[in-house]
Amino acid sequence: MNLFADFEVRIKTALEGLDIIREKRDSVDFSRLTVESPRDPSHGDVATNAAMVLAKPLGTNPRALADVIAAKLKEDADVVEVTVAGPGFINLRLSTGYWQRLLAAMIRAGTDYGRSVTGAGKKVNVEFVSANPTGPMHVGHCRGAVVGDALANLMGFAGYEVTKEYYINDAGSQIDVLARSCFLRYREALGEEVGEIPAGLYPGDYLVPVGQALAKEFGTRLHNMPPEDWMPLVKERAIEAMMAMIREDLDALNVHHDVFYSERTLHADGAARIRQAINDLTFKGHVYRGTLPPPKGQLPEDWEDREQTLFRSTEVGDDIDRPLIKSDGSYTYFAADVAYFKDKFERGYDEMIYVLGADHGGYVKRLEAVARAVSGGSAKLTVLLCQLVKLFRNGEPVKMSKRSGDFVTLREVVDEVGRDPVRFMMLYRKNSEPLDFDFAKVTEQSKDNPVFYVQYAHARCMSVFRQARDAFPDLDLESVDFAEAASEITDPAEMQLIAKLAEYPRLIEASAQSQEPHRLAFYLYDLASSFHAHWNKGKDNPELRFVKDNDRKSTIARLGLVRAVASVLKSGLAITGTAAPDEMR
Repeated sequence: MNLFADFEVRIKTALEGLDIIREKRDSVDFSRLTVESPRDPSHGDVATNAAMVLAKPLGTNPRALADVIAAKLKEDADVVEVTVAGPGFINLRLSTGYWQRLLAAMIRAGTDYGRSVTGAGKKVNVEFVSANPTGPMHVGHCRGAVVGDALANLMGFAGYEVTKEYYINDAGSQIDVLARSCFLRYREALGEEVGEIPAGLYPGDYLVPVGQALAKEFGTRLHNMPPEDWMPLVKERAIEAMMAMIREDLDALNVHHDVFYSERTLHADGAARIRQAINDLTFKGHVYRGTLPPPKGQLPEDWEDREQTLFRSTEVGDDIDRPLIKSDGSYTYFAADVAYFKDKFERGYDEMIYVLGADHGGYVKRLEAVARAVSGGSAKLTVLLCQLVKLFRNGEPVKMSKRSGDFVTLREVVDEVGRDPVRFMMLYRKNSEPLDFDFAKVTEQSKDNPVFYVQYAHARCMSVFRQARDAFPDLDLESVDFAEAASEITDPAEMQLIAKLAEYPRLIEASAQSQEPHRLAFYLYDLASSFHAHWNKGKDNPELRFVKDNDRKSTIARLGLVRAVASVLKSGLAITGTAAPDEMR
């Protein structure tokens, strides 16, 4: 049961019954009408801007129209008070009975409360992480992994049909470098003294096991082969080893993709799929032969001062046209991006979301241009950029990792502080804002540590049920109809807690539509804060305690409220990929 959706329907129905609306129905548009919580809770439970957005097309004063609407809304049995504020905002205060029925609906829904159909089964592809398979994942990948995974979970809960995808960049010069780096470690495994790792190769110790595996499989045979023979063999083994390591890192973070898409498949059969994508763009008039002026600043690798095959991307929203085929006949990296998007589009996705690092900001316009050209504007493409993560320990910057060679690995962070603090804190800032991650702060047990505070709220909920079992050993909590007992909840403080729970369905829909999973993390912290505050009131006032040894009826009713809080916390934490513990250890 969605409080705001319910009252949006009620308010629109009330408006339809007004003579002033019926007389000018063709000129009235309800699309800008909103129903939300008042900014000041003392003003009421629900607020609407109906009079503000309808006054002009109706040719009347907003305040006067608000008075007419307010009189109509007073007829609703679940509305106990209607007031008009400011230039025409309408505030409603709801009956105790409505809050009780809403709580009963929450209890019956359990962890499905808030689940939505707003996505209407729309097919969405969320591509995230997509780290080059050349080494372990670092903490920057970690943020994109969490944001992408939580966003996919959130949109799935909101009714979208979501696919989580990883694009394996297993073609290109970086894979050649990987293979040469592994071959050096192979020679080392054979007993050769390789000395300091040459510049241009990957220096991390993570490649030592790959070299050892090559030596075990091939013995000295690779050493006696020319590069053109050992290179494809080493590439294959190196990519497999790197992807196995990346999958293990992602698993440690509780991230699991539905699809791992290999870039090499685009280059198979003479790059047939890239060629077909370019042919399709050519047929649509988006490709031509020409030259590009030198860009300002540092020249990109694919710029050439000669005629090339170019994508006319400026006609579909880009800043400059983009090379597709170099003068030597080889395809640019961007050409593979075109073919990859075309493949997604042909797989039937309505929207493609790319979660990328902040250093990929220059890709946004070109990818959006590709989407418009390939789909004719029918498919939506969204790029979410994740800003940098800075690591601290007690306020001091964390040094680089010896294992990786030049960065702190994702696995090192997860192993030190645990999966849950990493996941929740990566969402506790909007992805477009820089994030400071302090190892000490994310493990302290205090209100200042959001993940602890939220998980502690769920654990406290579970402790209430343990207290109830001790207080009433003959009470079978598994068979109690807590929803039926919701009619016993009457205290204003308890109503405020129900009101906070009532925000959840709207929060889910709004966060999914805006693609902002951080809003869920903020909400969970606010809900936890409301629950802890109510708990503390019970310490001072025995009448507000959840478990009253001398009042079984009141205890059962309040256990229903606690169950609703626990269900929302568990549901929200599951979307963030974080556990909801029964006890804090």
